[in-house]
Amino acid sequence: MVAITPEQVVGHYENFPVASLLLPRKYRKAVAAVYHFARHADDLADEGDASPKERLAALAACRAELDLIAAKQTPLTARYQALAVATHQYQIPIELYHDLLDAFTQDVTKHRFADFGELMYYCRRSANPIGRILLYIFGLATPRNLALSDGICSALQLINFWQDVEKDWANGRVYLPQADLERFGVSEVQIAAGDVNANWRRLMAFQVRRSQKMLHAGAPLGKILPGRIGLEIRLTILGGDAILEKLKLQPDVFRHRPVLIWQDWPRLLWRAIRAK
Repeated sequence: MVAITPEQVVGHYENFPVASLLLPRKYRKAVAAVYHFARHADDLADEGDASPKERLAALAACRAELDLIAAKQTPLTARYQALAVATHQYQIPIELYHDLLDAFTQDVTKHRFADFGELMYYCRRSANPIGRILLYIFGLATPRNLALSDGICSALQLINFWQDVEKDWANGRVYLPQADLERFGVSEVQIAAGDVNANWRRLMAFQVRRSQKMLHAGAPLGKILPGRIGLEIRLTILGGDAILEKLKLQPDVFRHRPVLIWQDWPRLLWRAIRAK
């Protein structure tokens, strides 16, 4: 990634501002090191045709590399050697990396979520560490900033889930909480068929409202953080909110996956600049 693109707003660790023109140059190497760790580990859990046993073994090897970093020993691979430099330079808590690996490991073995609390526990490990790591790199990891970041990151993760219902179903996963499916009268048979009826529309409207509340609750972080860092956060929040608005208007994610197109970005960038 060399600049912000629509897909960077949510999903597959593309909300990392790696090499973004908005990101101050002095942070780019460290952010890139963290991104490549997260992207590689996520791919080990999701991509290719490896068996679950092989995926879990590969993730265990990642944990062993993290243990070397924690012990201030030299990791075996270049990817983790670069991560070690960033970790020690910015005093990033090693537990944040382990949280990510725990979430990736869960992806291999757990494909349903009983309720929203269970889903949020997953987001706490799969999404929130990203924002926290960035705040440590920026030297801005205050308790308030960390809490606001958690809200933003969890909301972005949820938006990705609502966007990718069809894709996740194809991979055998349903991130919509089972309790919500039951509450709104939506079955997995309906998801498989891509059946967008009144119950589905009510379900998605509910998820949009809940996600927007979380995203807006974290929005003050975009004004707290300085300069281009704050601008990038504001732009990311506005992008996520724009996707939710598209989903609100067209909840048929099976045929109309809500995404940002290039024409959206000048307007969003202008709003982000003015929102300072």
